[in-house]
Amino acid sequence: MSDAFDFDQEINREGTHSVKYDGRQAMFGKADVIPAWVADMDFAAPPAVTRALTERAQHPIYGYTVFPDNLYDALIDWLQQRHGWTVQRDWIVMCPGVVPSINAAVMAFTQPGEAVIVQPPVYFPFFSAVTQTGRKLIQNPLRIENGRYTIDFDHLEQCAKEAKLLLLCSPHNPVGRVWLPEELQQVQQIATRHNLIIFSDEIHHDLIYPGHRHHVLAAITSDNSNLITAVAPSKTFNIPGLNLSALIIPDKTVRNAVTQIFTQFHVSASNPFSVAAFEAAYRDGEAWLTTLLNYLQDTRASVEHFVAEHLPDMRVIPAEGTYLLWLDCREWRMTDAQLKHFFIHEAGVGLNPGVQFGQEGSGFMRLNIGASRKTVLGVLERIRLAMRR
Repeated sequence: MSDAFDFDQEINREGTHSVKYDGRQAMFGKADVIPAWVADMDFAAPPAVTRALTERAQHPIYGYTVFPDNLYDALIDWLQQRHGWTVQRDWIVMCPGVVPSINAAVMAFTQPGEAVIVQPPVYFPFFSAVTQTGRKLIQNPLRIENGRYTIDFDHLEQCAKEAKLLLLCSPHNPVGRVWLPEELQQVQQIATRHNLIIFSDEIHHDLIYPGHRHHVLAAITSDNSNLITAVAPSKTFNIPGLNLSALIIPDKTVRNAVTQIFTQFHVSASNPFSVAAFEAAYRDGEAWLTTLLNYLQDTRASVEHFVAEHLPDMRVIPAEGTYLLWLDCREWRMTDAQLKHFFIHEAGVGLNPGVQFGQEGSGFMRLNIGASRKTVLGVLERIRLAMRR
């Protein structure tokens, strides 16, 4: 197996039960759109991951699995070397994905009717984790100023007075902000004043563009007793279908409250293949990630150039992190229903409508650039042609 990384390679994913491709009919009402929506990439996973999976598959018994010491060590080493964060082994809780972890946190730290803060436009499971468990949703909308999103701290202070939990997205999906240390510290100060637990979803923290740096909230605050940090190799190394993530919870009482929820539901994250892939990705995936980030940076620049030249009434919100671009289409003066129809039925492309991320996403679309540059530019060319027509 070659260790060469070819991100221009186009791999046919149809027929693999891929949500992104085989779910197009269900999502868009037609199967012939170019899919650029759900947040996984069209790139082959790191060769080290495929090797580890192949080797594990060669043992013909796939039974109940424990988490080995090597897995914890790989994660701890990665966080130390990549993010300068020293994590203790007993802080780590292995989980079956970040979204179940968000739900577990909501159930652990709030009762029905109690309030949870989200900051829209934001990843839509943040909303459902609150509303589907009978909790009260409090929204602290991000502010957009000169094409850049910021946190409304005065409003957050007011929201915190009646809430128990804040769901923080860092880096932020879908707007692409990588929060500055002073922004994160201000969030933590507000949380401390009002006894808020913070669930910090940092699943995109390895996908940062030059000129920006991700800061782990728990690593830059003097008191992290109220912090839950979610991390995973799934976005970084394109293995989200393996459903293994980790919560890092320094405070024992907070940690026990979360693990109790998973224990009640008898939910296990252990899987012989996810364990093998998790360790291999963090242990041997760095060279692949470096190449990926260079490729994504060039693709992001190509998108910005294409939009500026051919779609001047559309604006690309500058992404500081993630492989998701937030497209401002408000100058088109379309309703969200018209915007959705245009992209699907006239342009033949499948993006996420901005209103999926809250009403603050009205007039926006989210574009996934985690594909070959030819595919991404093909999406934009279809939009350009449809606008001409």
